[in-house]
Amino acid sequence: MAGSLCLLPVFLMMLATPASAKVQVDFNPEIDFSRYKTFAYIGGVEKLVMLQLNPELINNRVHRAVTRELTAKGLREVKPEENPDLVVRYWANSSTQINVSAQQNWGPYGPYVGSYWGYYYDSVTASSQRTGSLLLDLIDPRKKDLVWRLYIIRKINNVEKAWKQADEDFTKGFESYPPSQKEVEAKIKERSEHKPKEETSQ
Repeated sequence: MAGSLCLLPVFLMMLATPASAKVQVDFNPEIDFSRYKTFAYIGGVEKLVMLQLNPELINNRVHRAVTRELTAKGLREVKPEENPDLVVRYWANSSTQINVSAQQNWGPYGPYVGSYWGYYYDSVTASSQRTGSLLLDLIDPRKKDLVWRLYIIRKINNVEKAWKQADEDFTKGFESYPPSQKEVEAKIKERSEHKPKEETSQ
C-alpha cells in the first residue's frame, strides 16, 4: 500500500506558506482515548501518480512525524499484525476536492467522509485551485471505525520550506490528542447542531 504512493511533489507543494495553512482536528467525542496504548502505521492510500520522485520519502517522513507525536503521548508503535489499538493512515490530494471515488484503494478501512465526519470534511475544503490536502486518520481496527482525524490544508507556494512547516503542522494538530474535556464538550455540542450527512458508499 505505502510503497505504491507517488505523491511527494504534491505533498511538498501543499505544505507551504504558514499564513495560508489550515490545521483542523476532528474526533469522535464518545471515544475513551485513554484505552489506546499501541498504534501501527499502515502508510498512505493509493492515489493517482503525479510525478515519479522518490515515492518512499513522503511515506517515511509522515511515519516519523506520527511516531514522534504519538510516542510523546505515551503510545507504543507495533507492527500491523500485532493487534494494535490504533492504525494510522494518511491520504493526500492536490486539488480542491478530495477524491473518494470507488476506484480508490482503501484497503480494509473506508474513507470515512459520511455521518458526523462529513461536517468537517466539507467545511475544511479550501476554495483555491492551488491548494493541497493531507488527512491523517487514527482508526480503531477492531471496530473498523475512525476515531480521530487531522486535516492539513495549504496553498501551493514555496516547496523548499515544505517539510519544516509540515512538522510544525503535525505538532500543532497533535496538541489536541487526546482531546481535552473542554474539547469533548464542544464537539458534542457541535455534532448536536449539525446533522450527519449520509454515508458515502465504500
